[in-house]
Amino acid sequence: MGRAFEFRKARKMKRWAAMAKTFTRIGKDIVMAVKEGGPNPETNSRLRVVIQNAKAANMPKDNIARAIKKASDKNTENYKEVLFEGYAPHGVAVLVETATNNNNRTVANVRAAFNKCNGNLGTSGSVAFMFDHTVNFRINEASVTGDLEEFELEMIEFEVEEVFKDEDGIVLYAPFGQFGAIQKYLEENNYEILSSEFERIPTTTTKLTAEQQEEVEKLLDKLEEDDDVNTVYHSMEL
Repeated sequence: MGRAFEFRKARKMKRWAAMAKTFTRIGKDIVMAVKEGGPNPETNSRLRVVIQNAKAANMPKDNIARAIKKASDKNTENYKEVLFEGYAPHGVAVLVETATNNNNRTVANVRAAFNKCNGNLGTSGSVAFMFDHTVNFRINEASVTGDLEEFELEMIEFEVEEVFKDEDGIVLYAPFGQFGAIQKYLEENNYEILSSEFERIPTTTTKLTAEQQEEVEKLLDKLEEDDDVNTVYHSMEL
């Protein structure tokens, strides 16, 4: 198995762990998707993706429908995606993806978390280059008629870097810029997309002692507690 598989396995227990936070994140994603392309998933590919992810997270249909209706209200405030970069203790690179309707609040909270946990908030571009920005799709294994190698060959033209099977289906990883082309191809060829997401995989990792890991985890936990924070990525070896 390759780097993406190992990264996904290491993060699996952390991702989607808090159901309430997951639903909050999806609600924000719905607002941004509807504001960008309208409330009809048939004509809004971004909204289709969010709905797929909501179903994968077991979000009730009624909740999804209410979120779309609320997002369609012109008085509903939109969210802005903002990326923060910095270092945790012991030189561990950290990327923080946020979705906020109050940038001043989010900046203050993220900066405070870094300061309180002996980290350093950096400037734009200071650590992002240490991570590969990727997209992954999880598809229903039953919709793949051939074997996994044949499917992987089929996806080569989309620069797919890794394809593997886990208990949730078949997962493929590709560069961030290939998202739209892959989504279109999978839909047009009747591959059932169960979920998709963007991830940032560290190109190199830093090995720490158990005590040092605890120091880094304090910062990561502090950041993840913030309601404006969607995902926290880091270069600590797990």
